[in-house]
Amino acid sequence: MGIAMGAFLQLAGHWFFPYSSITAMLAAFVIVIAISYGFELFSMVSGLGRYDFYDAIASIIGGVLGMAAVIWAHYKFGF
Repeated sequence: MGIAMGAFLQLAGHWFFPYSSITAMLAAFVIVIAISYGFELFSMVSGLGRYDFYDAIASIIGGVLGMAAVIWAHYKFGF
């Protein structure tokens, strides 16, 4: 799920910040971290699900891979 989340957020970043790729990347990265770790914190506080820090790390890595795929496609094909 992290790959899809990172790809979607990177596309949204390019839509919100069309002339600043760095801002789009930073915004997407911060949101990927917030969602990934925030979900784990919610699991820990609410007792719903299981808190696992490494699950958040895996989701962040997947998000970065999804972002990288969109960035590559953006520069390769220019969409």
